[in-house]
Amino acid sequence: MLTSQCLLVHDGTFAAVGPSGDITGERGRLPHGLFARDARHLSRWQLTVDGSTPTVLAPATSRGAEATAVLTPPASRVEAPALTVFREQRITGGALTERIRVTSNSGTPGTALIALTADADFADQFELRGDHRWYEKPHAVRTRTVRPDGVEFGYRRSAWHSRTVVSARPEPDAVEETGSGARRLCWRLQLPPHGSAELLLRVEAHPHGVPEPAAEAEDVFPPATAEALDVPAGWPVLADACARGLTDLAGLRVAATGPDGEALRVPAAGAPWYLTLLGRHAAVTSLFTLPERPGPAAATLLALAAAQATGEDADRLAQPGKIVHEVRHGELAYFQQVPYGRYFGSVDSTPLFLMLLGAHAEATGDDKLAQRLERHARAAVEWMFQYGGLADHGYLLYQADQGGLANQSWKDSTGAICHADGTPVRGVIRGAAAQGYAYDALRRTAALARTVWGDTAYAGRLDDAATALQRRFLADFWLPEQDFPALALDATGRRADALGSDAGHLLWTGILDQRHAEIVGRRLLGPEFFSGWGVRTLAAGQEAYHPLSHHRGSVWPHDSAIAALGLARYGLHEEAARLVRGLLDLAARSESRMPEVIAGYARDDHPEPVPHPDAHWPQAWSAASPFALLTAVSRQA
Repeated sequence: MLTSQCLLVHDGTFAAVGPSGDITGERGRLPHGLFARDARHLSRWQLTVDGSTPTVLAPATSRGAEATAVLTPPASRVEAPALTVFREQRITGGALTERIRVTSNSGTPGTALIALTADADFADQFELRGDHRWYEKPHAVRTRTVRPDGVEFGYRRSAWHSRTVVSARPEPDAVEETGSGARRLCWRLQLPPHGSAELLLRVEAHPHGVPEPAAEAEDVFPPATAEALDVPAGWPVLADACARGLTDLAGLRVAATGPDGEALRVPAAGAPWYLTLLGRHAAVTSLFTLPERPGPAAATLLALAAAQATGEDADRLAQPGKIVHEVRHGELAYFQQVPYGRYFGSVDSTPLFLMLLGAHAEATGDDKLAQRLERHARAAVEWMFQYGGLADHGYLLYQADQGGLANQSWKDSTGAICHADGTPVRGVIRGAAAQGYAYDALRRTAALARTVWGDTAYAGRLDDAATALQRRFLADFWLPEQDFPALALDATGRRADALGSDAGHLLWTGILDQRHAEIVGRRLLGPEFFSGWGVRTLAAGQEAYHPLSHHRGSVWPHDSAIAALGLARYGLHEEAARLVRGLLDLAARSESRMPEVIAGYARDDHPEPVPHPDAHWPQAWSAASPFALLTAVSRQA
């Protein structure tokens, strides 16, 4: 995506800065700031040189957790700038560190007045999203305390207390009030002829309730070079994409705890809005990377088991056995002004948890985790039957949450689940993809019951349920006039006749028989679905199709990677290879990095991928997608 924002991400903390490295306090779609645990701990960080805003020579460029920028004071063709400013910023250990090097371009001694205006508004991320919502904060107090080496900003509301500490070496010559609540740190630096002077600054975020650092937690995404990865011959770009993906995933680790309070690091969904545990995203990311990196799967399973619902809470959509959708640590969640402290608005996190548990045991040959989480797995299965809808209605189902998500599958935008004419499916929704997840979850859990838990009767019950679900699905969801599965069923059983990429998820989970799978697989590589870069979320040519819609025509690499896995599962290796090549061509155009989403325009119409206006980076399941592609091509090797 084209943006003037530079994002630095590491271990649950991120900074969003402008081209100069400044933080302006901007809100909306791409807010500036230093963020930790859903709160903005630095809302202003603006540099001036000799009283003026410097000119950008080289804009801030991100390298994961680091960024650099080169600036000069305003100058003209007649008078060259007297000095150059080099800014080096880095996110590390819940802090932003910055090295400012001021270099004289003159052969005579000089001085430079450097000032940094800093402030911390401690805004919750939900306040910054540009949706014009306003949240009351009774008795909230903000403080600013000058220190010898900088300034400390504080925020207190009842029992909630957060701090941001700004320190500098050398100490500032002065810390000035600005009249706006911000503080200005000032230095007068002496510059020898063609010499330099440096400032070292550190901004530490101290969020409310932050746990002890999980130093002993496993590094679930150790980096690797392209040469170190076992990639089949003929796919050199795939090795580069996997290596880049590991780098991005390393920045997205966040702290979590397991059922016994053990420290974990798990993959967050992505930045800037979702640097937290989301059940669906963590499970899919872990499934993708499982063959090469089993650590994320084990950590994710333990974290999701620890957050599993044990009772009912209508405001959070919690029901016994249900796996969490989203975990938040911010002020608004703490005071229950938003429901997302632990929010369960997902129909698919629970079956994905079971899929991951079974896949982990199969991939690693180690059944200890499956034994430890047997109780959690059985509770998840019981949720699918008793609360999810399998027992009474034959399918997993959901309906819009008035205080939360309208759709509770991965296509969660309003109107994403629709008919071909664009009419949204309303009321009770039985999404196609969720039934595939349920089918795979039942099969995998039956295998665990048979081989690990020693409960053959339970295994038989689950296998019978899976067989019945597959039979019902093929009868109820198949659109004979389209020769393709429906996107969903409504409360009356009417099929939503929009043709969507959810069919690729059906291939991945194995709910289709071979004949139907071959029809679906070849259709997904037809011109209405395959853009040349990946599979469109909704097939072109339908009234509902829009190439820039979030889920009604755009291309998501993780969605396409799921389709590639499904194609390989059914032996459609030629189609899988064609899809993998398109996705790798896409990655190659952005330094081997998979974007979150691109527009659905055909490659034949425009030779380069068209960015999506709402795409963000980094995103975990996009970063993990090359590993799914590696699995897909390895199956035909």
